Amino acid sequence: MRTAHLIHGYLGAGKTTFAKALEKEAIAIRFTQDEWMKKLYGDDPPAEQFAGCTNRVSELMEEMWTRCLQVGVDVVLDFGFWSRAERDRVRSVICSLGADCRLYRLSCSDDEAWKRIEARNLKRDSSLYIARNTFEVLKARFEPLSDDESRIEV
Repeated sequence: MRTAHLIHGYLGAGKTTFAKALEKEAIAIRFTQDEWMKKLYGDDPPAEQFAGCTNRVSELMEEMWTRCLQVGVDVVLDFGFWSRAERDRVRSVICSLGADCRLYRLSCSDDEAWKRIEARNLKRDSSLYIARNTFEVLKARFEPLSDDESRIEV
């Protein structure tokens, strides 16, 4: 059965590293939001434009990943899935396409996550620049998985 692999976790948790390995193991197409954002808008889009840029990228990616599932190709969705509402919405879309859904939870300490982000900020390969203040402020938007959400712990 076609499968969508959803990667959940906060900044620096190792989502993209895991997603890259999973795409090979599962023989799937990986969709990583930061990579698309960087290609289209650079590694540090202006804060006042960020939400609009993210929404456009998300809409474009959804057209692509849903089409992959429709034609029988598995996908890895490296989006973080920070809100329950977004997880529920995406699970509903996947179900409507007759595909299976697997949710993976990645986590690490804030100290470890920040060390990873600092190292990533120096490279600026396929990720966005994240300032320390941004890392702290965005925590308020992150909703951990609820007990009723089936998941695979990584």
